[in-house]
Amino acid sequence: MMVTKIIFLCIAGFVAAFVDSIAGGGGIISLPAYLFAGVPPHFALGTNKFSSTVAAFTSSIKFAKSQKIDFNLIKYIAPFTLIGAAIGVNTVVKINQKYLYFLVFILLFIVGIYSLFSKTVGEEDDFRGFTKKNILLGILLAFSIGFYDGFFGPGTGSFLMFGLIRIYGFDFVKGAGNARFLNFISNIISLFMFAFYGRINYVFGIPVAISMIIGARLGTVIALKQGAKIIKPIFICMSLAVALKMMLNIMK
Repeated sequence: MMVTKIIFLCIAGFVAAFVDSIAGGGGIISLPAYLFAGVPPHFALGTNKFSSTVAAFTSSIKFAKSQKIDFNLIKYIAPFTLIGAAIGVNTVVKINQKYLYFLVFILLFIVGIYSLFSKTVGEEDDFRGFTKKNILLGILLAFSIGFYDGFFGPGTGSFLMFGLIRIYGFDFVKGAGNARFLNFISNIISLFMFAFYGRINYVFGIPVAISMIIGARLGTVIALKQGAKIIKPIFICMSLAVALKMMLNIMK
């Protein structure tokens, strides 16, 4: 029974990391898989954070080696992602979670539909350099999404990618690379917290992490080779899929 669960989780993890490294949204595959396998919710969250952080690191390295991460930008905004995530993890959220689900649903739906009907967004790299304005907007994006990822999380990769494309004019490949690295940074704080409180099941987490490393590497290679023509449709599908999941949570 344990072996069957591990095989199931490894397959789900591979698919989740493959998709997540291309366009974000892999959490809607991996987290439900842990819950379906009977892992208690807190352990499912912690174990999923462990395996997905390892995958994000692997994907980030591949993007970095292909020079699809702008470290001149990262040095300004990554610290704010970390600070935002730290505050998010330690913040007691005082609003009804259903309202938050509704807000995320609306935002992701808009992101997906806008990307679907916009013929130019993310198709070409239109980056024209840094200004005080776009650096400030990048810091605001990094802090806000870091905070969001710290206490909630669904759609983080999609929000980061879309925000970076809109602010800096990146194409989907560069947007994916930078978003992946920032997502890895925001995951670190949550991972440490889950590890500190002993909420990681390493029996499941380690084999799933290995399968997610393979999925992340394969997904990143395909993203780098195929560019916007593969990333954009998957990005749209995952944005709308996460939005649908949020809507279903609202209706429960």
